[in-house]
Amino acid sequence: MGKEDNRFIRVHHENGWSGTNEIWVDRQTGVNYLYHSGGYSGGLCVCIDADGKPIITRLDEYGRIL
Repeated sequence: MGKEDNRFIRVHHENGWSGTNEIWVDRQTGVNYLYHSGGYSGGLCVCIDADGKPIITRLDEYGRIL
């Protein structure tokens, strides 16, 4: 296994009958991602707002959520 990578922060996690949903924030860009896994598969996509732009979380200079 490679070095530990702390680029992403998991900010939300929930389990349901259809699988697991998580929201991850990229510490370098602030972009939010939705990760869904169920059974033997999973997928990752960018969270977008009503205008189709990526949702960006504000971060401080150390990569912590404001």
